[in-house]
Amino acid sequence: MIAAEFNYEAPTTLDEAIALLQKYGDEAKILSGGHSLIPMMKLRFASPEHIIDINGIPGLADINIEDETLKIGALTREAQLEHSDLLKQHFPIFGDVTKLIADPQVRNMGTIGGNLAHGDAANDHPAVMMALNATVVATGPEGNREIPIDEFFYGFYTTALQPDEILTEIRIPLPGPGTGSAYHKLERKVGDYATAGVAVQLTLDSNGVCTYAGIGLTNVNPVPLRATRSEEALRGKTLTDEVIAEAARYASEDCNPSADLRGDEEYKRAMVGVLVKRMIHKAAERAMA
Repeated sequence: MIAAEFNYEAPTTLDEAIALLQKYGDEAKILSGGHSLIPMMKLRFASPEHIIDINGIPGLADINIEDETLKIGALTREAQLEHSDLLKQHFPIFGDVTKLIADPQVRNMGTIGGNLAHGDAANDHPAVMMALNATVVATGPEGNREIPIDEFFYGFYTTALQPDEILTEIRIPLPGPGTGSAYHKLERKVGDYATAGVAVQLTLDSNGVCTYAGIGLTNVNPVPLRATRSEEALRGKTLTDEVIAEAARYASEDCNPSADLRGDEEYKRAMVGVLVKRMIHKAAERAMA
């Protein structure tokens, strides 16, 4: 199908883009990479009267570290994340996740901000951001507003972003010594949405005791899900097989998958357990490297 008619705007500053959102209200949509919005428009699932293309706004595609915080601009492409030496050094999980997103053509245009702002529990970055304890920065008429990732996702395709706000940056605490992270998803074929996915970040002290655990789950809940009981099962403990198995069991019990062509509920719960075990082991190996 072909998208309905729309008015195209290409602001060159954030202030201009926000003013357009205020002017057009609910009839406007932000365009960044376009890999979520454009297919929905072609299928007439979304028919905005106004498209505001923010790709011409400078300063929204940087990756840097400031005040012990990693800052990623919302227009940063998946390919930039995949090849960033800074991320390879501090956050190997980005190398895991980006190579599993669609294909190189999509990764050359798709943005991390769009991936999060779409509010889809099947997208990969929400679970990663939960594991990394990220904060989302929304910019609106009153300036910047910081939103903890656990308060960002409200429901199906619904986030904490207000109609006149734009997601402009993601902030992630720089991990300390003894930290490792990992992500993997089970997919039917390359580029498919996850049957289930798991993101893990761990910090281990010199005795091998877990002092921080972050675990996010992909596409096994109506909204992106933090595996809270699994995290609690790891913190303050040495990661024995028994401790890891308990964390995996909690994640399987606490997720809420829906049966579809990718598998039934029982199968998806089982795969969550398997992936949690594997990603804990992989993150722990990286933490001790």
